[in-house]
Amino acid sequence: MNPFIDKIYQELLPEVRIESIDPHNPVVIRHVPVPWQRLGAGNYAAVVYHPDYPNLVVKIYAPGRPGFEEEQEVYRRLGSHPAFSECFYAEKNFLVLKRLYGVTLYDCMNRGLRIPEQVIKDIDRALDYARDRGLHPHDVHGRNVMMFDGRGLVVDVSDFLHEEECSAWENLKKAYYWFYLPVLSRFRLRVPYFVLDMVRAGYRLFRRIKRFRLRSSPKSP
Repeated sequence: MNPFIDKIYQELLPEVRIESIDPHNPVVIRHVPVPWQRLGAGNYAAVVYHPDYPNLVVKIYAPGRPGFEEEQEVYRRLGSHPAFSECFYAEKNFLVLKRLYGVTLYDCMNRGLRIPEQVIKDIDRALDYARDRGLHPHDVHGRNVMMFDGRGLVVDVSDFLHEEECSAWENLKKAYYWFYLPVLSRFRLRVPYFVLDMVRAGYRLFRRIKRFRLRSSPKSP
């Protein structure tokens, strides 16, 4: 691990450029030094890896984006579990994590890959495991969960300390059992990303309206 940490401090951190432009959208990766490779970007941080260490990733928080200490605490509580990543090092706004391989359920829909029920059950059990450790699974949606060899994985746990109620996963499960499993799974349809993005945007709007109504509704005496 030490040689890898040295590479992070000597090669990656001095040159990587990550920007926070819109707090409601993923961070933007402007530059990653060779031979590091970008793996993805979320609402708080970017994820990169080094080809000599393919089973490890570095999650770097963008300037001005919160959550580093909270995510570090989440991984401390999770420990080692097959459906979650694992944190091996955390310092100076970055974490070294076990790399999870697979395809997000969002991308499965786009590629027409069948999502077996076992994936949903695995994720359900993983979230129960997290709750047993005092965590609050939050913002678990199609881009934050993956399928690998027919099993379910939870990719993003950065919001698992948020105590406010979140129905994202329950709503995704309803869509899976009410519509995907009996209808879409039979045809292996490839859903274009623009359609998935429209559904995602509509759902986010629905959640904002719902939260606003709950906050605005008069409380019982």
